[in-house]
Amino acid sequence: MASIPTIMDSDFKYIDKRGNLLRTRTELTIAQMLTFLEEDYKYNHKMTLKNGKEIMVDFKTQKGLIEIIDNDEDIEKYKQIKEDFPEDKVMAIGHAKYVAQIKELQDIVFYEKSPQTGSIFLEDASFSFDYAHILPLVEKCSILHGHTSSVMVELVGQMKDNLLLDFGVAKKIIKEVVNVFDHKFFINRKYLRREDDSHYHIQFEGPKGMFELQVPKNTTYLLEGEATVENLSSEIIKLLAPKMPSNVEALGVYIYEGYNKGSHIISNISR
Repeated sequence: MASIPTIMDSDFKYIDKRGNLLRTRTELTIAQMLTFLEEDYKYNHKMTLKNGKEIMVDFKTQKGLIEIIDNDEDIEKYKQIKEDFPEDKVMAIGHAKYVAQIKELQDIVFYEKSPQTGSIFLEDASFSFDYAHILPLVEKCSILHGHTSSVMVELVGQMKDNLLLDFGVAKKIIKEVVNVFDHKFFINRKYLRREDDSHYHIQFEGPKGMFELQVPKNTTYLLEGEATVENLSSEIIKLLAPKMPSNVEALGVYIYEGYNKGSHIISNISR
């Protein structure tokens, strides 16, 4: 039987968007992450140690240095940088086999035990709602129609005593918000022409012609923007955020519009 050739990391060429020829997939991943974050960086940054020896650090950014640990020599270089330049922020990234050789465990494996950032997610049959909407900018959806949608919510933040938020507390908050949406008619506020004490008067010109609707206020939900499932996700986040405890730092909301399709929006909470 013919043998299968071993493919080494050195058999590939890794080139970042700046044209730098990188040595490993790990370096390419770091370069891609920095580019995504719009963080300027220099690859193979030259530094001179106190003993006069010149070394090359894998990445230099405005916020600090990043060294990829691929061998024992990289470990010694990393330790020397930490000793000679204590004022500089240096992060080491490497395989778990090198962890025991570096005292600064948090630097090399991104692991911080206290506090820890964690997330929980909740999906429950009670997190569903029926609604009607109109999307005048989409021909197929430019007439009044309805959906039954279900919701899943993810909470992200700093855990306290290995707990982000009690599931029972989170479920109660989410259910209260989802109930606000149940059996409502959603429409972009810009189509509101006038209102009285009990009704909104909606009017718009769409692909199917002119629509004029008089709808009860207590069953209508005016949105800042079109009544898309993406906008409904954002609206749920807007209502959930003020109800979250201070250790919850971000919210993700999934809304399924029928089966196998929907929207996911994630947002930081600003306080």
